[in-house]
Amino acid sequence: MSTNKVYWKSLAQLEKDNELVQKLEQNEFVDKIPVDEFLGDEKTMGESNTNRRDFLKYVGFSTAAASLAACEGPIIKSVPYVVQPEQIIPGISNYYATAIADGFDFRSILIKTREGRPIKVENNNETPVLGDANARVHASVLSMYDIKRLQGPKAYGKDITWSDFFSQVRAKLKAMAVSNKPIVLLTQTFASPTTQKIINKFIEQFPNVSHVVYDTISCSHALDAYENIYGVRALADYDFSKAETIVSIGADILGDWQGGGYDCGYAKSRVPKKINGRSKMSYHIQFESNMTLSGANADNRIPTNPINQKKIIAHIYAKLKGKPSSTDLSSDYKKAVDKVVARLKKSKSKAVLVSGIEDVAAQELVLAINDHLRSEVIDTAQPKLIRQGSNEAVNQLIDEMQKGKVKGLITAGVNPCFTLPNAESFTAALSKLEFSVAFSLKEDETASASKFVAASPHYLESWGDYQFKKGHYALAQPTIRPLFDTQQFQDVLLKLSGSNSTFYDQIKSNWSENIIKENSWNKTLHDGFLSSGEVIKSDGFSFDLTPQVKTLSESSAPPMSLVLYPKTGMGDGQQANNPWLQEFPDPISRVSWDNYLTVSAKDAKKIGLKNVNVANGALNGSYAKVTVGDKSMVAPVLIQPGQANGTVGLAFGYGERKGLQDEMQVGVNAYPFYRNFNTVQEVSITPAEGFHEFACVQLHNTLMGRGDIIKETTLEIFNTKDKEYWNPIPKVSKNHIEYEVTSPEVDMWQAFDRSVGHHFNLSIDLNSCTGCGACVIACHAENNVPVVGKQEIRKSRDMHWLRIDRYYSSGESFGEDDQTKDNISGLGDSLTTFGEMENASENPQVAFQPVMCQHCNHAPCETVCPVAATSHGRQGQNHMAYNRCIGTRYCANNCPYKVRRFNWFLYNKNDEFDYHMNNDLGRMVLNPDVVVRSRGVMEKCSMCIQMTQKTILDAKLEGRQIKDGDFKCACSDACSSGAMVFGDVNDKTSKVSSLKEDDRMYHLLESVGTKPNVMYQTKVRNTDETFK
Repeated sequence: MSTNKVYWKSLAQLEKDNELVQKLEQNEFVDKIPVDEFLGDEKTMGESNTNRRDFLKYVGFSTAAASLAACEGPIIKSVPYVVQPEQIIPGISNYYATAIADGFDFRSILIKTREGRPIKVENNNETPVLGDANARVHASVLSMYDIKRLQGPKAYGKDITWSDFFSQVRAKLKAMAVSNKPIVLLTQTFASPTTQKIINKFIEQFPNVSHVVYDTISCSHALDAYENIYGVRALADYDFSKAETIVSIGADILGDWQGGGYDCGYAKSRVPKKINGRSKMSYHIQFESNMTLSGANADNRIPTNPINQKKIIAHIYAKLKGKPSSTDLSSDYKKAVDKVVARLKKSKSKAVLVSGIEDVAAQELVLAINDHLRSEVIDTAQPKLIRQGSNEAVNQLIDEMQKGKVKGLITAGVNPCFTLPNAESFTAALSKLEFSVAFSLKEDETASASKFVAASPHYLESWGDYQFKKGHYALAQPTIRPLFDTQQFQDVLLKLSGSNSTFYDQIKSNWSENIIKENSWNKTLHDGFLSSGEVIKSDGFSFDLTPQVKTLSESSAPPMSLVLYPKTGMGDGQQANNPWLQEFPDPISRVSWDNYLTVSAKDAKKIGLKNVNVANGALNGSYAKVTVGDKSMVAPVLIQPGQANGTVGLAFGYGERKGLQDEMQVGVNAYPFYRNFNTVQEVSITPAEGFHEFACVQLHNTLMGRGDIIKETTLEIFNTKDKEYWNPIPKVSKNHIEYEVTSPEVDMWQAFDRSVGHHFNLSIDLNSCTGCGACVIACHAENNVPVVGKQEIRKSRDMHWLRIDRYYSSGESFGEDDQTKDNISGLGDSLTTFGEMENASENPQVAFQPVMCQHCNHAPCETVCPVAATSHGRQGQNHMAYNRCIGTRYCANNCPYKVRRFNWFLYNKNDEFDYHMNNDLGRMVLNPDVVVRSRGVMEKCSMCIQMTQKTILDAKLEGRQIKDGDFKCACSDACSSGAMVFGDVNDKTSKVSSLKEDDRMYHLLESVGTKPNVMYQTKVRNTDETFK
């Protein structure tokens, strides 16, 4: 009977011949789109001028529509897909290939959408260039839902319509063009061929306009060096997977050096691979001042000041060329550098030298050294084009503005009134200009000082095309209709130039004529990228660099140097209003919600600076007065193991500013110290009154010889000793007979057949893991992990489901720590020795270890829960039933891995936690597949059970078997280095199954007997015994 139910909506339905009723029955969607004729024909689709933006006009998703997404019943016009509306299935994710190019981060990515809402960023593994998203790129989806975004254009501080904006700006441009008053267009690096054409046409229309490119954190010295030698303004690219020897001098190759994106290639060369019966891996030596991700992952790290780094490059060049070295390096440095030269000579074309020194002479020597080695690692034929800024051009603009020569300024994608070292004088000069327009996402300092403000869309609402690397192109498409009344910079320039075409039209026309050629536009848009064989032709290297060597060799070091750097989570600071990134712990310091002055223990003692732990364990640090030239500020101090003596570090991107919520106004602004766009400055440090409260998630820093947490060995031992020597399984005694702890003989648990069905395992390779933290942000996005704020972090109440523990050695190496522990004799000696081992070495070895719920087969948390809120699933996952949890926290107390998180408060819709979950716009990022937890319940890693179950259901619906690689979880999916591999161990052909049988495999705290489903691969270090 229920199948025959009919719901009457109108009396007219009783009339069978009623034309109106018949028409409506056949036309469920009011605005019917001719999808069959259009989408079904590849040729018609390719040649049509109807673009995706037009579809968004018909079936777009706005903020108003978003608020209806939870309403009962079907919602018409709410999903921006270029497919038939009849094919849209609520609850099913759609993915779009697009790209981010915000002037600092450039990546080809995939965007996951649900019912029209972008909710997650994923790697585009098919693209050969920059397809791996870092932590900031993963978090950028939340920045689209920022309540501080501009919602429309403004003129003189008041809201106006776009028609008024165009009429006023066009009139001003024409008037200034007639009188030939100079206007400067100051933009970020777009790396967009079509955007450059639009800018050129705009300048043709208004010849009094000139274009200047400004990179907030400059790479101008490296660009100048490459341009001097190869004739093109670009950056050499590197494929570290081909490297046998990596020599890095002040270059954080695993951070944001020259745009980043090197993790994947680097990790491939760092995993031991058997060649002719012997395992080999690359050797990495790092010379640097600040402790960086690259230094932390290096086999050999030598702390040194920036001036010595210049001398090291000069010394290496001279030795390779067979010329005498005139550097005054100390004997210890010369000895180390001579070993490096020997290693470079041995590796020849498999060797590479890179440097982050901001000096044109140093960068020219780097290119010369790699040319001399005939390095296969460096790519000068297809260089990166993601930085184009010129220090000289920006300095000239500042000078001309202050002298009154420039009469107008148009800014796009930059905030010079905050990021320039002389921002105050620049702002004063900007306010005096006749004409100023700021294209901006927010009402920042530059927008506030400009006469006109053009509200720009987020990149997820925009079209775009890019050439990240010579011969490698990317397309960006909107994944949602603009949430606010915004227009793209390129569309505005076209209209101001008198063109009736759109940016999309220009992209398609340019690509059809010059780029796609025989390829399909639709396939390229679907894939998000296109590669060609274009290269830069060069006549070879024929330069006399003797003057450069002399200049570098004669450099003199100041008593104390400040080394500025971008933090892994914050970058240049343009996403400072993103709570995910503010709460993201720095991989090295493990501090969130702050920047700070990093100082070595020796210098801190000399100056009188301290770090102390207060009663609740939280970390506090002294304040210091920092002076560079005529500018001073007070900054908190963090004593950083590995910081080179005579240097201090400070991160960009923090400080009080406009366009940020009050909660995000943290840290100090380092840009005033960025004089002459050089990250190295002479500095003086003096103690200041008071202590700063840090939000640090890891208060114990050293491993203290606990080899069962992070197992590691050297490449020499790995090749010459049995597994029992370097990766033994712990043993326990039963009836005076020793058994491996994994043996059923010593198992107190009832046996259970786990060979039936799926059984999920996660493998984490400590050799590949660089500590970048992309997995942490991806986990936040996928699982609706709440942000709790600085004060809760100080109370150790962080909610991260996944943490990346960072350990320092107490001695020179972890091996030395093991020996120290083994040599302890007696209780008194143990107390003294262990007390000393709590302090990190001046230049420690570093290890990273991602830790989440281990999903133990013998889980101690499950046995103590009085209400069975946590239990074990058939597929190996430890489940949480939030509705059953009453918050006893017994499970957290009983967990040896400390990975369970308790909701002390309600973190959503609570004014006390005014982050993205406390406003309607921010909550649009929530994943509807994962429940938002309430106060008083325990939560933890679920091994992304919603993803594994979807994979099983999809395969069942499609009538196919699940293939290896189909199963994914958020962290493994985000891991660009390949350190995390997730899969079904019952599938004996799967990669995770083979990793479980690998000799390097071990489990965390295996002696406890919990039998986890998360395994680790022993870390192997290439200590380069040959050159000791």
